[in-house]
Amino acid sequence: MNGDDTHAPSATPGTLKVSAKSNPNAVAGALAAVMRERNAAEIQAVGAGAINQAIKAVAIARSYLRDSDIDVICIPSFITVEISDHERTGISLAVERRPSAAP
Repeated sequence: MNGDDTHAPSATPGTLKVSAKSNPNAVAGALAAVMRERNAAEIQAVGAGAINQAIKAVAIARSYLRDSDIDVICIPSFITVEISDHERTGISLAVERRPSAAP
């Protein structure tokens, strides 16, 4: 492991776990709901397919949040998660509010 890896903490209320089979529209809706209530959320994904769905969800959530004058950014980092007694490296996307850009 390199210095950028962190062990994923147990899920907190703003944490969404995404799999390759996750519907990006459903994840986007959940992310948008969290972002309307909080200033930040976390998305965790392990594997290329899951990471793809997570990124699509962030893009879709931005459109869902546009009417609420909320825009978001995401900051990726590596995490280590335990799945079936095996450590796997995944991606954590820290999603944070940012001021909306002027039209």
